Amino acid sequence: MAAEMRSVDDGKTLPDGLGQAIRETAGDIAELLRAAADTTVPVPGSEWTVGEAAAHLALANELMADLAAGRERPYGDGTPQSLAAANARSLAAFRERRAEPLAAMIVAQADGFLDAVVRVTADKAADPALVTPLGPMDRSVLASYLLTHMLGHGYDLARALGRPHMIDRARVVLCLPFLLTVMPRVVNATVGAGVTARYRLRVRGGPEFGVTFTDGAVNVTSAPPDRADCTILTEPVTFLLIALGRCNPWGAMARGRVLAWGRKPWLAPRFPALFTAP
Repeated sequence: MAAEMRSVDDGKTLPDGLGQAIRETAGDIAELLRAAADTTVPVPGSEWTVGEAAAHLALANELMADLAAGRERPYGDGTPQSLAAANARSLAAFRERRAEPLAAMIVAQADGFLDAVVRVTADKAADPALVTPLGPMDRSVLASYLLTHMLGHGYDLARALGRPHMIDRARVVLCLPFLLTVMPRVVNATVGAGVTARYRLRVRGGPEFGVTFTDGAVNVTSAPPDRADCTILTEPVTFLLIALGRCNPWGAMARGRVLAWGRKPWLAPRFPALFTAP
């Protein structure tokens, strides 16, 4: 098993550092929970308590591990409403809310996900296409999805418990494959209707990419457009928190964590509203 785990870390199975980031993030969340005196504490900005958010994470990690192993697990149709309904059903059927069992399950299912990636990738006949709650993905993008999901809820738990969060630049960069893949699927059709604009986005200290709207239709590319209307540079942690709906973009701009320039810099503040946080 040690050799298998190294193949995740050295980039042969997943992008370099992604497997390690998944394990460490699961461990960070488990540490938060094990230090929690009370799991009935409410999570700021959420209807969930710490125990419910942790239970959701444990169940979601189990779901991701099953998907990585090639098992079909229908879970909503990708819309926010259907995902919220699926979350509610799963939490109603799973009553565990204690910190220690949930911490152990979060870690075990993250490890199970990585084990499944190694096993299935070793089978050259395996089909890399997987049906996920947010559309088809290969296992590398699914791993980025798992990390992104854990970081979002890990941030919520840290806020609820008054502890430091575990998001950093390196982990944010590893979330980008998922975020770029899912962007076209989470466009806010109402806000984006008729929009035509070319954005160049960059995570400070990380990569840049392009998002082009043409009469409401969006195209996301790993390279920026040749003639961007608006360039947006965002501090890494702020970038992820805005993408996940945890941070007000106006406040972030006021604090200098988001900078914008170009021929049409006024397009920057509206950019986050063009999407519904996954």
